[in-house]
Amino acid sequence: MATMPGIGYTSVKDFYRHRSIFITGGTGFMGKVLVEKLLRSCPDIKNIYLLMRPKRGQNVQQRLRKLLDAPALIHVSTAYCNCDRTDVDELIYPAPHCPEQIIACTSWMDDGLVEELTPKLIANRPNTYTFTKALAESMLQTDSGSLPVAIVRPSIVLSSFREPVAGWVDNWNGPTGIIAAAGKGFFRTMLCHEDKVADLVPVDIVINLMIVAAWRTAIHRTDSITVYNCSTGQQNPITWKHFVDLSFKYSRMYPTNGAIWYPGGRCRNSAYLNRICVTFQHLVPAYTLDLLANLRGRKPIMVRIQAKLDKAAKCLEYFSTQQWRFKDENVKRLGQELSAEDRETFMFDVREIHWPSYLENYILGIRQFILKESPETLPAARTHIMRLYWLHKAVQMGTMLIVMRLLLSHNTWARTAWFSLLSFVLRMCRMIV
Repeated sequence: MATMPGIGYTSVKDFYRHRSIFITGGTGFMGKVLVEKLLRSCPDIKNIYLLMRPKRGQNVQQRLRKLLDAPALIHVSTAYCNCDRTDVDELIYPAPHCPEQIIACTSWMDDGLVEELTPKLIANRPNTYTFTKALAESMLQTDSGSLPVAIVRPSIVLSSFREPVAGWVDNWNGPTGIIAAAGKGFFRTMLCHEDKVADLVPVDIVINLMIVAAWRTAIHRTDSITVYNCSTGQQNPITWKHFVDLSFKYSRMYPTNGAIWYPGGRCRNSAYLNRICVTFQHLVPAYTLDLLANLRGRKPIMVRIQAKLDKAAKCLEYFSTQQWRFKDENVKRLGQELSAEDRETFMFDVREIHWPSYLENYILGIRQFILKESPETLPAARTHIMRLYWLHKAVQMGTMLIVMRLLLSHNTWARTAWFSLLSFVLRMCRMIV
């Protein structure tokens, strides 16, 4: 049974005092946040190892052996490693294939053969990332031996909630690149079921959970691997519709520089309808802009950008058209084991997220950290976006008039109905006056 805060309680900060930490992927998005958090909140930490290399008379194997004597090992997986299941518990499921056999088979195959066999191997999983994460969990279960191990499974990781600063993000992955493009006005449609839950989680909440999970794993050693599903869908859900609506709201409130059209668009439930909209809302404008660029002697880039966005959207479609229930009882219990001070310092309670405020900072973070646009440029950007708004409305009105003209000139019934409607409106106006 877990020890509740009280006599004999070792705080998270005290636990990390004079300890050494080994981090793989320390230069990545999550790795940067992890290193920063450890340095700031655990100032007495002894060493943080980011790279393995010979040093001070110790070769790589000796240093690795020393690190493996550490009190805990945290493996970062993904909540979607078991995406072939609708309900995902905090446990390790049987691997889709034997990891050792996969390694042995692919070791002698050339890249072409591996690529050809990949769809058959991953089966109903969307990509090799979720597939290999499932294999890695299985290998940990069979090969971790006496090592105290825990697994943290985040869902879709977005910008920071609070730390190091609200809204910090440094990559285009997941929804971020699409939202940035939508803010520029050249991404307007995507296959997405609006009523499904968008299981999004801030990066700093994941990092805090990782730090605390290591603390708990070291203090309460067991023979089994504890799994923590780090997600928001159960305790603080947000639908894709709400996410998209808020993203557009704040993209218009904090517009980007040089937007080519007024930010807008919507999710489509139909793949067929979405492809039609992609053609007319993405591809036709892209080819038109590239044609104009060629005529002006400039480098055409929009078709290439749209191709990348289309690829990113297709990767996200699997997750935006389905829904999972990631059970997170272990995460909730872990939070209850912490002291009030540790809960505040290493906050991972997703119920604290206020989605409108969080997404406002997310949009500001994309603007500042991804697009490198300073706050001083906002007034000019807002002036520009208002011009695009009225241009957008003018185009909508013009399109509607053209369609009406075509209908009225080629359809007697439509023309009769239109004039009848006008006559009715005029009579009502006379009665009111």
